[in-house]
Amino acid sequence: MKPRSVARRAPESRSTRDVILDAAERRFAERGFAGVSVREIASDAGLKNQASLYHHFKNKKALYEAVLARGVAPILDMVVASDAPSETGPTLERLVDYLAGHPHLPRLIQRAGLDDTKLLRSTVTKLLSPLYVSGLGKLAASAGGWQPSEMPHLAVGIYHLIFGYFANAALFELILPEDPRSPAAVARQAHFLKSAVLRLLGPVDAQAERLASR
Repeated sequence: MKPRSVARRAPESRSTRDVILDAAERRFAERGFAGVSVREIASDAGLKNQASLYHHFKNKKALYEAVLARGVAPILDMVVASDAPSETGPTLERLVDYLAGHPHLPRLIQRAGLDDTKLLRSTVTKLLSPLYVSGLGKLAASAGGWQPSEMPHLAVGIYHLIFGYFANAALFELILPEDPRSPAAVARQAHFLKSAVLRLLGPVDAQAERLASR
């Protein structure tokens, strides 16, 4: 029997399927669906050939759908389980930690809209629409002074506040004084998001409302 201390240090093996999904997520985020070949993904995953990949996924579209579904499902779970909009701090912290730990996912979701093809449209709609609908429902239950017609705009704005930072991290790295992916920068971003969302969902300032209506 191995000593307990040695057993603790032994890393858990990851399934071939997860390794393929990791490689595909990175490639699809970098170049989109059309810009990546199955052969490249198989090579990145350390497979002998692309036929080995087809043992796990029927085709390239099925692989893309599995990648997107794997990334979006935990986010949807967080939104569904989130507290009242006025108490979103813990949910935002979990979401920021998740996106920081999956740096290719925000770019993958961003590219889902850029890869506007008939082949992918139904997949993207099926996987991302529940996230939008759930988020919109949470916002509608807020105590803020937003009108129903403004809710879709509010949802889109909050999406960009959260995901835009990570999806465009490579750009920000060129213009910001520090790496936007560093733990300190991510922590500050999480703090900002909690403050910004709280203000967006709080009571509307009367003076600000008058100015906006001019």
